[in-house]
Amino acid sequence: MLDITFASRDRTFDGLRLPESQVSFSSAAWHPRLALAPATRLDARAKRFKRLLDVSLALTGLMFLALLALILMAAIRSESAGPVVFRQRRVGLHGTPFTMFKFRSMRRYPDVPGILRQATRHDPRVTRVGRWMRRYSLDELPQLINVLRGDMSIVGPRPHAPGTRAGGRLFEDVSQRYAARHSVKPGMTGLAQIRGWRGETDTEEKLLRRVDCDLEYIATWSAGLDLSIIWRTAGSVLRTHNAY
Repeated sequence: MLDITFASRDRTFDGLRLPESQVSFSSAAWHPRLALAPATRLDARAKRFKRLLDVSLALTGLMFLALLALILMAAIRSESAGPVVFRQRRVGLHGTPFTMFKFRSMRRYPDVPGILRQATRHDPRVTRVGRWMRRYSLDELPQLINVLRGDMSIVGPRPHAPGTRAGGRLFEDVSQRYAARHSVKPGMTGLAQIRGWRGETDTEEKLLRRVDCDLEYIATWSAGLDLSIIWRTAGSVLRTHNAY
């Protein structure tokens, strides 16, 4: 494995305008990959603030949503067999995998080795309770535990499962900038979500638009931006038709 990092003052890349950035080049198994990591305002002080905000909101959410969570757990268990909480490996900060929690919204189907199936609109695997939860993102509530554990943040790029594809191609093969998303913790919500890029990523175009939003968030981060995204997420979830 060869890793080279150098500074770049070129503020444009694939049409995305960014502040002074770092470009990293890595070569693994003779397949070189170029990743642009935009400079971010998340310095040590900002990270402490963001962590304090994460813990405060996660604890508050768990306290006020405890009754709703119990009702959802009972509904999930009554409709179909299987665990109430679904666990899946996702890619986190610096590309490190972690276990993400969600309320189970699907029936248990046998997995096909080597194939990762994204949920689709009208997916027959999704239960009635699961479809309602997914519409309002209630299946995401257990990720507040991920936030407390430090795996995730309230706001950040959404974490994806290893091996996920868009248009038949691996996410990291669709965009050479994809890996730069991992320079910050993944989030429960983000800039892409409030702009309507939520739901199935079945085409390369959808993935590229999400990557654009994620890198813009990293490059322009501020406390005000985080608070604005959190505030707008509730309205975005209620209005969106992209969930399923």
